[in-house]
Amino acid sequence: MADFIDTLKQKYTTGNVITRLLFINTLVYIILKMIVVLFTLFNLHLIDPITLLGVPSHVPILASRIWTLVTYMFVHERFLHLLFNMLWLYWFGQIFLQYFTGRTLGSLYLLGGLAGALLYVLSFNTIPYYTGMERSWMIGASAAVMAIVMGTAFYRPEVQINLLFLGPIKIVYIAIFAFLIDFLSLGSPANPGGHVAHIGGALLGYFFATQHDKKGKDITNWMSRLLDLLAGLFKPRRNQTKMKVEHSRGESDWAYNKRKHEEQEVIDAILDKLKQSGYGSLSSEEKKRLFDASKK
Repeated sequence: MADFIDTLKQKYTTGNVITRLLFINTLVYIILKMIVVLFTLFNLHLIDPITLLGVPSHVPILASRIWTLVTYMFVHERFLHLLFNMLWLYWFGQIFLQYFTGRTLGSLYLLGGLAGALLYVLSFNTIPYYTGMERSWMIGASAAVMAIVMGTAFYRPEVQINLLFLGPIKIVYIAIFAFLIDFLSLGSPANPGGHVAHIGGALLGYFFATQHDKKGKDITNWMSRLLDLLAGLFKPRRNQTKMKVEHSRGESDWAYNKRKHEEQEVIDAILDKLKQSGYGSLSSEEKKRLFDASKK
């Protein structure tokens, strides 16, 4: 058992962002199911995980549980819901990583989830059909995954995949079909909040693709920087002397870290351009920067 756990840890730490998202979503599902089973067996009062981690439509409750805007996109109640979301994430995520970095994929996942949650809350507090419903909670990674699906499909609409019984088909047609299914289901009493959230995530993904393709603008940059900042807060600090460390340029720790972060952003942008347009599209300065970085 210990070897199995060590293997899973190794796969998580060495895997790309898709692998990590698959692990996190699956682990959260298993843990919540185990908690429900244990509380049921011992007749213990259980706070419904959905109401604790799912994003509520009622604004006052949301204000007191603001973390649900993030936690909801990692929570699934039904196994098939989890399975299909993870399959879509894996299939389209692999294509996405051919053109963008894992850092961008993770940021788009979160932004898509946030867009879905906000559209869900807005709709359930303004649209008459939804305001007449009882207070509800929403969970699932569907909105986050739809952002990646639409972002991939509309950034590279000519890419094809082979579907069983249908043969090769462009991914943009698959994305449009999925969007239409959600749009036509908006008036359905079955999972109304989910369909609204899917559309929110899909629109965010479409916006990402069009901004990147037409203007060369990456709308996920601010989220990537925020994630880098948060990751830095939780990294274990090495033992340091009380003396202030001065680097080779006479820089302080803060100035050194800021410069290294800016240099890494430049390298990430060059790598994105390399994936998108090939080595020949790089300027001589960009080629030199990439060569220098490869020697470090």
